Amino acid sequence: MTVRGAGADFRVQICRIVVMKRLILTLVLLGGCFAQPASRPPNPDGPELDQTLPNGKTQREMIVKDDYKKNLEDAAQMAKLAEDLKQDLENGDKYIVSVKAIKKAEDIERLARNIRNRLRRY
Repeated sequence: MTVRGAGADFRVQICRIVVMKRLILTLVLLGGCFAQPASRPPNPDGPELDQTLPNGKTQREMIVKDDYKKNLEDAAQMAKLAEDLKQDLENGDKYIVSVKAIKKAEDIERLARNIRNRLRRY
């Protein structure tokens, strides 16, 4: 192979690298566009939630207070399940996972999803 041929191969490799970098940059930028949170449509329940209840508090305040209590309860239950799952995994064999451990992991996911959904509401 001649020196000129090696230079041409080198230029082709450089061009490929530049094209790959541009492609990756384009994909990252497109991914960033789709990862932007969508604007939420106006809440049709908004005016209803601002109604004053007989105890003097608004309906929204009561819902937020109730959600806060539920989040605390679910977080405490999730922490207990996580500790139990950790103990089950430590006591078990590294090649065998019990059905009980899988059930606990699913319960943890369910609780986390419930908390996340309540937090996203506001």
